[in-house]
Amino acid sequence: MNFDKANAALDSVYTAETPEALAKAYAEWAASYDSETASLGYLLPFLITAWVARHVPAGEGPLLDAGCGTGLSGPSLKALGYGDIAGLDLSDDMLKLAGSRQANGKPAYSELKKAMLGGPLPWPDGHFRAFFSTGVFTIGHAPASGLHELVRITKSGGHAIFTVRDQVFESGGFQAVFDELEKAKKWRPVEQSPWFRCYAIGDPDALVKTFVFEVL
Repeated sequence: MNFDKANAALDSVYTAETPEALAKAYAEWAASYDSETASLGYLLPFLITAWVARHVPAGEGPLLDAGCGTGLSGPSLKALGYGDIAGLDLSDDMLKLAGSRQANGKPAYSELKKAMLGGPLPWPDGHFRAFFSTGVFTIGHAPASGLHELVRITKSGGHAIFTVRDQVFESGGFQAVFDELEKAKKWRPVEQSPWFRCYAIGDPDALVKTFVFEVL
């Protein structure tokens, strides 16, 4: 695999300055996204399933893969017994690939919608048992404010499970949003991981932390 090509694609999505530019960057990357991120040892779409399985019993209602990309998490969760998974992403090209994912001969995702985190989301209050998100709260991507809508569409007693990149945690105001939601009694903290690498092979300085909250 060409690490330089994969790193160039990463740079293009991290430096996109508008939603339109970000969507264009992902459209151009979609066809080779899986192979190139695999060449870097991208862990997050698979590793997040460990936190989902720890906190969300299978069969308790729909899950939302918020920023699902090409749908790498869907088949893994299906293999763990989760049957109803919706996905959202800002990229039509990524969603098309996610829609092609199969698990046991059936689509990995029961529903896929185009939406952008930070704006209104097309589901009613309390619709999901939990949402999970990886690689979305990162450089040049979704703002911390997008958590408000994700919490709105998650039912009371459900869970918010997501990663945040180290480079945006402070500058992006994530702690302030965490505190705001907690003070408003919208959620309570359950677990947070130590900082760990996004990629097993490439970009050793890229670190994330996984956060888990219970929605109230």
